[in-house]
Amino acid sequence: MDLARYVVDAVVLEGRSYREVARAHGVSKSWVAKMVGRFREGGYQAIEPRSRAPKRIPHRTPDEVEDEIVTLRKELTELGVDAGAATIAYHLGLRNERIPSVSTIWRVLRRRGFVVPQPHKRPRSSFIRFEADLPNEWWQSDVTHWRLADGVEVEIINVIDDHSRLAVASRVVERATAAEALAVFLQAGTRWGLPAALLTDNGCVYTTWHRGGPNVMQTELLALGIDYRHSRPYHPQTCGKVERFHQTLKKWLAKQDPASSVQELQGQVDRFLTYYNEVRPHRARGRVTPLVAFQARDKARPEGPKIAIGAGVRVRRDRIDKGGKLTLRHRTRLHHIGVGHAHKGKRVIMLIDGLDVRVLSEDGELLRQLTLDPTRNYQPKG
Repeated sequence: MDLARYVVDAVVLEGRSYREVARAHGVSKSWVAKMVGRFREGGYQAIEPRSRAPKRIPHRTPDEVEDEIVTLRKELTELGVDAGAATIAYHLGLRNERIPSVSTIWRVLRRRGFVVPQPHKRPRSSFIRFEADLPNEWWQSDVTHWRLADGVEVEIINVIDDHSRLAVASRVVERATAAEALAVFLQAGTRWGLPAALLTDNGCVYTTWHRGGPNVMQTELLALGIDYRHSRPYHPQTCGKVERFHQTLKKWLAKQDPASSVQELQGQVDRFLTYYNEVRPHRARGRVTPLVAFQARDKARPEGPKIAIGAGVRVRRDRIDKGGKLTLRHRTRLHHIGVGHAHKGKRVIMLIDGLDVRVLSEDGELLRQLTLDPTRNYQPKG
């Protein structure tokens, strides 16, 4: 029995005074009188605990605005595009002069059951981010997979600009090859301008260093003066921007009718690129579209030395250690190449043609040229 009912019974049924009951239970006499009054007006139901919430909240978001938020949420979800609170706020701003804050929209979505809070997730403040300062300063490229209506798996080569998040290329191919990836990159460079650097993972499409053979992508980029970097093996976070683009593209494709051919899928991808680049506000760019962010600043250009090399030459980028040496593996044996303490910490380009090795700085200066002696672990300076 709860306290309210107990004090009512003590007064009404037992005939005890308000003061006596209040003193016995550590409550005020006025509260006892209030409970008894409610009981006499409406019975035991009238003394049940009541909500302390106000009956009217003057500053609460109007129901029609909440309905518009929910409608937008459903529309964007059906399209397969981002439907978060910030995106909804952007679209509301295109329709109305006064709009709720992003936090208010988030609370509306939570109250209506569209958002489930996840307090266990890692806070965004703990992320370590990097971002290019200029458009075309840094591109990221990667390959992802998709299935056609008949279950046949195809691949999509994506290239995005690190600064603006502009999707400069997205090509559907039956099977991604190094030649296809290079062709997509060069076509994007023709339209948007060549970047100063390119970042990719260590897939066979982009590098063959683990096979010991030539790399068509590295060879071509070196001839164009473009810096070419690879992410750390098994660490996709380095190429996180293009990996995130994969997710956004696939979420949209999943809402479309399954494509029956490469050409039909390419048409769907092209429509998505138009929406992504020109219509969809990007959260990382202050809620402007990638195209606006790309056009807002001057463009970076390739600044490296243009080094033309033969098709059989292997290219490696490395950094000279604090002892002034580089390492090179030849036929499973690791060799140390002396370059000099004066160059320690310097990033270099190594051109390997059989046993002939050239070490160049990123400015194109020849630091050392040698013929590797396979019988010696250390290759001293001559």
